[in-house]
Formats: sequence, structure tokens, C-alpha cells
Amino acid sequence: MGVQGLTGFVEERGAFFTELRVRDTKLVIDGSSLYHRLCFASAVDFRRGGDYGPFAAAVRDFFGSLRACRVAPFVVLDGGRGADDRKLPTLRGRAAERLRAAHGLSRGDGGCLVPLLTREAFVQALGRLGVPFVQCFAEADREIAGLANRWGCPVLSLDSDFCVFDLAAGYCPLSHFQWQSVCAAEGAQGCYVPARCFSVEKFCRHFSPLDKSLLPLFAVMNGNDYIDLAALEVFFSKVRLPRGCAAGRGGKHLRLQGLLHWLSQFAEPTEAVDGVLKYLKKHQREEIRDLLCTSMEDYTPSDVNLEDFFQNGRYECEAARKADVPQWVLDALAKGKLAPFVSDALILRSTFLHVQVENMQRPSAHSTALPIRQVIYGLLLKGSQNTEAASPSKQTDELPVVCEFDRLQKTLKKTFVQAASLPADFCDDHFPLDKLMEVPMSCRQMLLLETLGLKMSFLASIPSHLQLPVAVTCYWICSSEPKVKLHQLKALLLMIVSGELQRITSDPDPTVLHAEVDSIAYNEFLKWKEKKLQNKDFDLDAAHSFCQWQCCLQMGLYLNQLLCTPLSEPDLSSRLYTGTLVHRLYQELKSTPSVENLFSFSPKMTQLYQVLLNTVES
Repeated sequence: MGVQGLTGFVEERGAFFTELRVRDTKLVIDGSSLYHRLCFASAVDFRRGGDYGPFAAAVRDFFGSLRACRVAPFVVLDGGRGADDRKLPTLRGRAAERLRAAHGLSRGDGGCLVPLLTREAFVQALGRLGVPFVQCFAEADREIAGLANRWGCPVLSLDSDFCVFDLAAGYCPLSHFQWQSVCAAEGAQGCYVPARCFSVEKFCRHFSPLDKSLLPLFAVMNGNDYIDLAALEVFFSKVRLPRGCAAGRGGKHLRLQGLLHWLSQFAEPTEAVDGVLKYLKKHQREEIRDLLCTSMEDYTPSDVNLEDFFQNGRYECEAARKADVPQWVLDALAKGKLAPFVSDALILRSTFLHVQVENMQRPSAHSTALPIRQVIYGLLLKGSQNTEAASPSKQTDELPVVCEFDRLQKTLKKTFVQAASLPADFCDDHFPLDKLMEVPMSCRQMLLLETLGLKMSFLASIPSHLQLPVAVTCYWICSSEPKVKLHQLKALLLMIVSGELQRITSDPDPTVLHAEVDSIAYNEFLKWKEKKLQNKDFDLDAAHSFCQWQCCLQMGLYLNQLLCTPLSEPDLSSRLYTGTLVHRLYQELKSTPSVENLFSFSPKMTQLYQVLLNTVES
């Protein structure tokens, strides 16, 4: 969520903040805001599909700063869209904005775009660092506010909605949270993170004063992610806002200020709503009253007990109960072991596929992974086509359909996709979704590998943590249009080997052994990379191909998770994918084939590369 124009207005003035030294406290963190912030801060290149290693390093450094100041972080992530799907128009608008940004980047314009697997890399990094986190069933804002008030600690976010919530210990914007400048204090108190906290009291005093219980009504009337501002345009066209704040030049902040001053004449929300309705036609009033009152409830802290989740691992919420989702799925969603994509497909039969910097003249990169998604839909929705059948005579063999939002050239389009028909083991009435975990591991593994088009015997010589990426790579080669070029394949495999080399040479774990020659090989690789990454050539067709690989990996991850990980989950943050590097390797291989011998100092890495190449080529 977010209140239109409020962040800019508050930042311009600066008078609504108090200085804060963050130490020796719990801190409730808006996970979505944090990973976006760290992604944009750590990235130097948004065209080549993301560098997840530097992003994971930024996540590690951030939580290292908190630990140094004895701050106990609790990360709360948004879940799916929720059964009511109220944000659909907003999400469609954001998807269209993302598409415009991706198109601009593909042409060489500036801009930012969150790489496809950033959220997955963030969740993995939290797990590896031991940072407690929860993934809510739907939007997280109300649950974040509820937990922060239960504990009496601040909220860290970059969402102006937290200026509106009544928070006991306040809202710290990430833009004023100087975690890279930890200060050492004199005496026994120890170091702290310099920060600024938004003061609702200062903000309300500025407007005549304004009772803070009116802030939710202000947010709703000014426009947020849930309400269509057009419904109130009649009010704004008739009312005389103080200080000449009609819409027009500079109108956003002027109208925002005028609305706040106008609301300050009322003592409480009910009286203010009556004041708004006077300006509307009589037949509209009750409908608008219901809309305003319902929308104001979005700023009431949730009664979902996240403390219980962090202490006992139990996540319970009314919306999840009503959605009639199997308990193991709810538990896996709360623990981040299933993605929001899964709950959207299951509950709404509707999913968004995020665009990347790809060739807009070609079909979406996601089309390559369509057969994988269809199997996911088949697992989630099998049997659901018969749920409304009153008798066997009314049952139908039609497969469920899911609505996908994806790009068609430079436009966001929705397409209806039929779920896959599953093998007999999974169609058996003994194994509906709520008993999927009881399907033998060998059957689940077979379904995963059959979907990706290979047998387990092909992966026998591959290290377990690389088996899923290699299986996905085999699928990518067989399914991509246009066909994957050999140089693209070799560049991708060399990139994976470089990630392995870094992992074994920089791993602090003493049980991970590496020879001196591995360190030499890694240092030689770093010298090569330092010299070659200066080249900024960009091949859009190669970018499109690597985007297809990421789409396949994402859906391979999701299917593997839904089948309760019959293959080990690969670590995205260990440089499994580094966009700038794979593009550079591809360019070099075209002109200098000897780059294939980049790791010749390390027999182990040379052998790994050959094993990967032979497996995929076979």
C-alpha cells in the first residue's frame, strides 16, 4: 500500500521527524520495502538480469549492522493478493509500469527493475542468516503494525501507509536508516544506527491541529492502493479547500495539504464522513460511506498474532481459514517455503508473470516455462473442477484454467492457461493437494524430472545442490525459441562454475575443503573479470535467452517446493546467476574460445565444467 504523494510531501518538509538512535530493541521490518531498497542500492546494472551475489552480500551486511547494535530484527513479508483481490487494478498498473521500465532498459535508457529472482534470493538469505521472518497470507501492513504495537518497537519500512497507522513506537523510513554508518557511543550504551522517526504528533500539530484518528480517512480520500479516487472527484470539485488548494499546477501536494486542513475542523471520523457525503448526490451517499468506512479499516492494526508465529511457529488468520487451503500449504506459505505465486494460483486462479529486460518483439520469456507452470496448476487445482458437482453425472473432465498476466510485445495482456493433466499417481483420489506430502518421494521426484524432460540417472554425476539448475538448463535448451546458442550455454555453465569456485574458496565453514590451486584459479578469475567487465556491449537476443533460463529456474524452484523438494534447493545467493558475468562470458566466447579454459588452474573446477557440459549436451 501507499498514500499518494505523502512520502514526497513529508520528505520535502523534514519537520515531521525526530532523531533516533536504534539499539537494544526489537525491530519489525517490512520485508518487501527492505529487499527493494537493498536491491537498488547494491545493483550497478539492471539490464542483464541481476547480480544476486552482491545483493545477498548487502542483505548480510545490513543484518550484520543490526546485530552489532544489539537490534533483534523480525522481517514480515507480503503474501499473495488475498481472496478479495482488491488490489488487482493497482497491481495491473504496476505491472504496466514495470513493462515500460523493462522496454526502456532494453533500448539503453536508464531506469531500475527488480531482477526476477530477487525475492527468492532474499528469502534464502534470511534463512541462511538465521533472521526470523514470516510471509503473511496477503498484504502485510496491518500485521506489521499489530506486531510492532504488541512489542512496543519501531517499524522499518519505506511505505507511507505507516505514517497513517497509530504506531506505539513510530515508523522509521528506510531512507533515513543509516545502517552503513553505525556510530560508536561513549559509555556502556554501545553503538547504534542513526535514524529518523516519523512523528504523527508533529504532523498533526502542523494542521490546525488535526486529530490523528482522522488520518485513515485522509489516506483513503487522498488515494491509496485500494480505493478509486474517481469516486470522490465530485467532492473535490465542490468543496472549498483551505489555502486555495484546488487541483491544478502543483496540485498533488496542494490538494493533500488542503484536505488535511479541511479535515481538521472535525473531531472524529464519523463526523468527517458525514461532512464529505453532504457534497455527493443522495443516491451515492450510502455506497460511498460503506466504501470509506471499509477502506479506513485497512489502517487498523491486525489481530493476527505474529508473536505466536515467531515463538511457536503457528500462523493463524481468518482470511486463510476462509480460503479453505490445506494446513501444510498454509504452514509452508508462512515459512516462505512456498511463494505467493502458489497461493494466487490456488485461491484466485490468477497469476502475474514479472517482465524482464527482454526482446519485446519476441514472445514473453515466460512462455518457455509454460509447461512447468501448467504442472504447478495441475497439482494445485486437481479435483477442484468437480467441487461444485452435485452428483457423478454432473462431473466433468475439463481441466481447470488459470488467468495469467504477462506481456504481449509491449502491452500487458491476460491469457487463460489450462492446467496440465497429471500422471496416474497424482490423479488418484488418495492424493489430493492436502495429502501431496504423502506421495512417495520417488514419485514426486519423477514428476519433477519428467516435467523438465530427463531422468535422475542423467544427474547422477552432478553435485546435489546443482541438480535442479542443471535439470532446468536441459529443459531450457529443449524448450527455448529461438534455440539456445552453444556460446550461451557455455557462458551459463562457466558462470555456474565460477559461483562454485567462489563458494569453496570463501566459505568460512572449515569442513569445506579446497586446494591451494582453487585459490589460485579464483584469483586468476578475479583478474580476468576485473579487466573484462569494463566492456559494456549488450546483446538483446542473448539477454532474452538468459531471461528464459531465469523464468525456467523460477518455475522449477516453485514446482520443486510444491513437491516438497525432491531435489535440493539451489542457493541463489552463491552467485548461481550473475547477469553481468554471463553476458561478458558470452561476448568473450564468441571472439576468444579459449575463455572456456578460464579455470584451468583448478582440476576440480575444470572437471566440474566438463561434467556439466557433457550432462547437458547428452
